[in-house]
Amino acid sequence: MADVTDSTAGSTGGWWAYLEERTRQEVDENVLGDRRILAVKAVWEALRPLDLGLREAGQVVNARYEFLGDRVRYRQPDPLDVPSLAARAAALPGRVAAIEAYWDGDTVHDWFVILVAVLEEPSGDGHLATVYHRRGGPAPGSAADEAGRALAHHLGLPFHFPSPDVPDDEAPRRRTVRRPTEGPGRSTPTAPATSSGRGARAG
Repeated sequence: MADVTDSTAGSTGGWWAYLEERTRQEVDENVLGDRRILAVKAVWEALRPLDLGLREAGQVVNARYEFLGDRVRYRQPDPLDVPSLAARAAALPGRVAAIEAYWDGDTVHDWFVILVAVLEEPSGDGHLATVYHRRGGPAPGSAADEAGRALAHHLGLPFHFPSPDVPDDEAPRRRTVRRPTEGPGRSTPTAPATSSGRGARAG
């Protein structure tokens, strides 16, 4: 490893210089396969003795994504077209009563949106798609809002997304649906729900 007194220690390039060659290869292999979480984990575990935090490990990995550029084999995002989403909803184990989108986030992906079907009998959420920020693509909030509204309209169900423009993982979640009095695009907010994923974000 490099001398820890190196003046570049606090920079992304400095942290990369501290990694052993085998760890660098592991990180780059994960980046090339778009396995961001595994890449961050490798950096963080190797440099944690030097007081590297998760945020800094993420910055090191982001720099490798930029460096490797077009060589990265990005995974395909979850489909947001109505036929694909409707097929996923139809396969869920329960009656779909509404479509909902809500914000979550972590130290690796920053903010993202989860699109779910609100189920009854049994009650719960059925995952439809996770919408991350993608370079050159629409913002996650606007993409999820458009897809959710289109799906809800197609299914004749309410759609709930209280904060499409501003990330907010404490916005009210939808917990009950009264279909006789509600149509697509209208919802009844309930008590705020706490998102577990955002709590993992570094301070």
